Amino acid sequence: MSLSMHDRDGFIWLDGKLVPWRDSQVHVLTHALHYGSAVFEGERLYDGRVFRLAAHSQRLINSARMLDYEIPWSRAEIEEATRAVVRANGLTAAYIRPIAWRGSEVLGVSAIGTTVHLAIAPWAQESRLSVQARPAGIDVTLAKYRRPSPESAPGGAKAAGLYLICGIEKDRALKAGFDDALMLDWKGDLAESTGANVFLVIDGRLVTPAPDNFLDGITRRAVIGMARRRGWTVEERVVKPAELSTASEVFLCGSAAEIVPVGSIDGHRYQPGPVARTLIEDYHALVRAPDAEGFGESAHLEQVGRSMAA
Repeated sequence: MSLSMHDRDGFIWLDGKLVPWRDSQVHVLTHALHYGSAVFEGERLYDGRVFRLAAHSQRLINSARMLDYEIPWSRAEIEEATRAVVRANGLTAAYIRPIAWRGSEVLGVSAIGTTVHLAIAPWAQESRLSVQARPAGIDVTLAKYRRPSPESAPGGAKAAGLYLICGIEKDRALKAGFDDALMLDWKGDLAESTGANVFLVIDGRLVTPAPDNFLDGITRRAVIGMARRRGWTVEERVVKPAELSTASEVFLCGSAAEIVPVGSIDGHRYQPGPVARTLIEDYHALVRAPDAEGFGESAHLEQVGRSMAA
């Protein structure tokens, strides 16, 4: 298979039809390309089932509403389209990218008058990073850009335009010899990495930044649920950068990355410890559970999205 994303065999679900991969085209004057008005998801397929498909599909709808448009397919229709394109490509383990965007009927800052499109593309992919692949954990640096304030951008939306600074910081980190960058929020508190949430183990407690205008990740909610089922204390709160020096473990989590221990953040060094290792094992079982497609710990997302879009 070609490594190029545009030159592959298979099918993409595009606006209600299964379209050959190479024929799935977008006009160069589409609004989303010029003004960042696309919203998207990153999903994982395990043993033929998409982990928390319902939560991902609902968050896609919620994200579009935060950008003031409606996706013309229901959550149930998006879920069925996802299953259909997975079957068409003969996949049992994959990464899946649903994306909705505003079209090319109008080109200007305002997108009023554009149609809304939806595509769902799956491709074979196993875990990207893990404690098995990187026994000492990944190396992370602090980013220069910060996540925007609620007065500046709708940080609860998984919107393409909000990832511009993430891409800059990820590239900067890779060029400097790191694996990722850890971003602060507009107040200077810890927020997230360029594409994943962050957890710290401090004095035996699992600590994670409260999602203040950044994504309350679906994997993040799963990690919190797994930890609480084990009876562990989980704190969702403001986390200061100085607390990095007090942590015994740090790890990132997200749909693509799953759970990834951190070995260093600039001058601070950590060892992948028992908390991360246990959660990695629990997550491996959770994503393959019979009810993996359901909302699970992310059932709150629908109500949260409605309140933020109001």
